[in-house]
Amino acid sequence: MTTLGMFVKAPEPGRVKTRLAAVIGDANAAELYRAFLTDLIERFRQTGDRRVLAYSPADDMTREFFRQLAGGDYDLWPQPDADLGTRMQTFFETFGPEPVVLIGSDSPTLPDESPAAAFELLERTDVVLGPATDGGLYLIGLNQRRRTWPIFNRIDWSTSRVLQQVLQRLLQEHALVEVLPPWYDIDEPADLDVLRGHLLAFRLSQGEHSSDSPATRAALELLPELDVLAGEG
Repeated sequence: MTTLGMFVKAPEPGRVKTRLAAVIGDANAAELYRAFLTDLIERFRQTGDRRVLAYSPADDMTREFFRQLAGGDYDLWPQPDADLGTRMQTFFETFGPEPVVLIGSDSPTLPDESPAAAFELLERTDVVLGPATDGGLYLIGLNQRRRTWPIFNRIDWSTSRVLQQVLQRLLQEHALVEVLPPWYDIDEPADLDVLRGHLLAFRLSQGEHSSDSPATRAALELLPELDVLAGEG
């Protein structure tokens, strides 16, 4: 059985997308993140044999919010009260040793082909990584049938060193590794310009795109254009 996990947070003002909130405000940042969740949950409803929303905080209100948003297509799993590395390790231990792919919820345009490609690669490799353009990771896939992979401790999570440190650890462990094409997260105000351009390209191009994100596009249209170019303002 293959499992797709998604780490998600309750879209509460002041607790999500704080770097964006410094420019667009707490309420706008929370609404934008809610749109990210809507698009991602819809996009991956049929990916993998089992889909799991790993939610935070681990309270009844958050669980009910995601139950209403996801319906019956996803199982719900409360993230433990621990650092990010420990939470991810616990997730893989809980749902392994069969192939597990874990994504975040910071990249609303992540194509559905990315987790699908990761599952296919995990049929013949140990680890699949999706490198983010900021030096982090947007996807981690593990096949733990052969052994577990201790790659979650002593990593400077949420920094630009994550990809390099994880790859160095995997090299030490002699793991078989495949790497997906880079993708991007939306964390900084300047990232909104990238996102707007990407979504506009989808609208102007011919055919359907799995990365199209209608809820995110609608939320962005409610925000003003931001002057976030370095050196201006």
